[in-house]
Amino acid sequence: MTADLQKLTPLQRRVTQEKGTEPPFSGEYHDHKEEGEYRCVCCGEALFLSADKFDSGTGWPSFTAPAAKERVGECGDNSHFMQRTEVVCAKCKAHLGHVFPDGPAPSGMRYCINSASLDFAKKKE
Repeated sequence: MTADLQKLTPLQRRVTQEKGTEPPFSGEYHDHKEEGEYRCVCCGEALFLSADKFDSGTGWPSFTAPAAKERVGECGDNSHFMQRTEVVCAKCKAHLGHVFPDGPAPSGMRYCINSASLDFAKKKE
């Protein structure tokens, strides 16, 4: 990993490095509505755009697609007696959350991402 892990809070470290999850409705970005891009808290890679964010009602920021497909990686996750698809930052491998095939059109996907794994860069005027 290329990130400076010393700058992370304990929650950010637990989520991104230990595949943790923040409690629902507790994250900084679950109800965030500003225009801009959501970046990896570890390496700064632009991962998701506000235009692709929607309210899934789950308590975590949800997106229909990544900013660019090659910026996120996906792998199987069979933890907690479930079969899910984990989403990681392709650049630094930080854990972001999971993706599910129950999102809105047109993609039908829901990238359910922990706020603790993200930074936000407001759209420049």
